[in-house]
Amino acid sequence: MTKVKICGLTQARHVEAAVAAGADYLGFVFAKSRRLITPASVKEITHHVPQTVHKVGVFVQPTFAEIKAAYVSAGISHVQLHGQLTDSVQQALTEGAFQQLQLSVIHAFNGESPDLHKELAGSKADFVLLDAPADTTGYAGGNGRAFNWSVVAKKAQIDKPLFIAGGLHQGNVQQAIQYFSPFAVDVSSGVETNGEKDAKKITTFIRKVKELSVNETTNK
Repeated sequence: MTKVKICGLTQARHVEAAVAAGADYLGFVFAKSRRLITPASVKEITHHVPQTVHKVGVFVQPTFAEIKAAYVSAGISHVQLHGQLTDSVQQALTEGAFQQLQLSVIHAFNGESPDLHKELAGSKADFVLLDAPADTTGYAGGNGRAFNWSVVAKKAQIDKPLFIAGGLHQGNVQQAIQYFSPFAVDVSSGVETNGEKDAKKITTFIRKVKELSVNETTNK
C-alpha cells in the first residue's frame, strides 16, 4: 500500500487531522519557507503522535550538527535533504552516523535533472524523493508545481524506496501512483487553502491514496 507524507505542518490541529486520516509520515520544514517551524515547536505539537507515524525533518543544505540538534530537540525519525549535500552530511552518510542515531535519510532530487540517473546512483540515502525544481522564491519544495513526469519516464534506475512530490493533490495523486508505483507520495500545498493546511483536503487526499491501494490489491 502506498504511504502518505503530509509535509509543511505547523499547527497541532493539522497534525491531528493527518494522523486521524491515516498519514504515515509527517513533514516539518527546518529551512527557509513560509512553513518554517522550530524543532522545539515540533516536539510541542507532536507529543501525542504514535510511534508508528514517522516525523520527518526537512532541511536544505544543513550541516550534520544542525540535523543532530533537531533530532534531539524535535524527536524526528527521518531526515529529508534538499540541495547540495554539505561535507559533514556526506561524511555522516559514508561513515554511518545517521544509522547510529537510527535516523533514516530521504534524499530529494530534481525530477527534471538531465543527470538524474547518475545522481540517483550516487546517493547513499535510504530513500529517494523526486520533486519539481526549486522556483524563483528559492524554496526547495512545496511550490505546488509538478515536474515533468515524462522526463523520468521509468528510464531512471531507482533501486531505493521512492517518494513522489511536486504539485500533487486529490485530483492527480492516483495518476501519479499508477505512473510511478512509488513507495510514498508527498504533499504540502495540495492540501492547503489560502496558504494554510486544510483538514478536509488532508483527509480527502489520504483517502484517495488508500482507496487506490485497496482497489489494486482487490483486483490482483
